[in-house]
Parts: sequence; structure tokens; C-alpha cells
Amino acid sequence: MTELTDTLRADILRAIAQETRLSILELLRDGERCVCEIFPAIGQEQSNVSRHLNMMQKAGILTRRKDGLKIFYAIKHSEVLTIIDMAEAIMKHEAGSRHDLLRAI
Repeated sequence: MTELTDTLRADILRAIAQETRLSILELLRDGERCVCEIFPAIGQEQSNVSRHLNMMQKAGILTRRKDGLKIFYAIKHSEVLTIIDMAEAIMKHEAGSRHDLLRAI
């Protein structure tokens, strides 16, 4: 792999690796949503959610479309959900070997 490839991969993983962004991606798992639906569903300020959505869109994780005054976002590549699911599987494996983590789940 080249340095550019490594940088781009790291950018994608950074775009996913944040609690608010993971919450947004889980919400978008079922399909496209308007920003007006996303921020109340995850309990965050609209400006904060918009910042995270823009960041993920620029990283190529989300698509964005405008319909009148509403802006809709959707997951661009379903592989993002596979990455999230794989992280959860690793977490569950670790929980089996870490009793403290098991109680936290």
C-alpha cells in the first residue's frame, strides 16, 4: 500500500470512530433520513449533528441530497455497516474474556 492509500483508509476510519457519528450511522442503517429527524433521535444539537454529517459526507461515507429546505443523508457504502458490525463482534469476543466489560454491555 502507498502512503496515500494509508491516509485515505485512516480518514475513513476516523470518520466512523466517534460516538456521535456511530449513533448517526446506526440511525441511518434503516435508510435515508432528514437532518430534522436525526438530531432529535440521537439527542444532539442540530449544529453538532450537521458538523458530523458534513464530515462523514466529505469522507465519502454518506450521500446527501436536498429536497426543498430539507437535507437528507444516507449511507453511501454498505461496507461501513460491515465495519461497525465487525467492531461489535470484536467487542463481544473481548467481553467474553473480560468480565468487567461483560457487565458494562
